[in-house]
Amino acid sequence: MTDPRDHHSPSPGLSPMRCGLRGCCPRCGRGRLFDGYLTLAPRCAVCGLDFSFADPADGPAFFVMSIVSFPVVGFAGWLEVAMEPPLWVHALTTLPLLLIGCLGLLRPLKGWIVCAQHIHKAAEARLADRPPEARTDPTA
Repeated sequence: MTDPRDHHSPSPGLSPMRCGLRGCCPRCGRGRLFDGYLTLAPRCAVCGLDFSFADPADGPAFFVMSIVSFPVVGFAGWLEVAMEPPLWVHALTTLPLLLIGCLGLLRPLKGWIVCAQHIHKAAEARLADRPPEARTDPTA
């Protein structure tokens, strides 16, 4: 029997993408993952899953910048070459595209990464967890 507070207890067939995009708990699928726009809740209010295991770090920001910047910079380049507009036109078109794209994708992507960490039991690697025969002597 698994402890319901254990973050490695099996998920009921929930997809990390589906849970993350909806911002719901990766274990029960009903609780809220976020307290604010990007702040993770301390735990699920429904099943009690402790979200302290989650560490998405800069992953969501990196992926969002990569996904959004290429089409927006392409649009800005096309606009400059095709129309040669003044700088304020770029400020009115390109800047809102960047902001809306980044802010729109950041929360779902962070939720997806946190849910994937739980569902796939991701954890920080530790040298001490490896069996003795897998360790190598650095002086040899």
